[in-house]
Amino acid sequence: MRQTKTMSKLDRSKEQIAYLKLWLGVLVVTAISLMGWLITHFDTENHFLIFGAVTALVSIFVGCWVLHNKVEHKITQLEDM
Repeated sequence: MRQTKTMSKLDRSKEQIAYLKLWLGVLVVTAISLMGWLITHFDTENHFLIFGAVTALVSIFVGCWVLHNKVEHKITQLEDM
């Protein structure tokens, strides 16, 4: 008979936090790259392209904020376990 191992709630929460932190890092790197592009091309690019980049940057910042709050919430849940 094959025995299956199950993850404890603590291990599962830790893995979820690690996964959220991975995506938070991806968003931060993307934001830094986009800011660098905006700084170097602000005067030379089409205004619609600049507007789109600024809109994307704001969306990325909102995504970072949401992910940060999720990580904080998960860490708070760990204290209760």
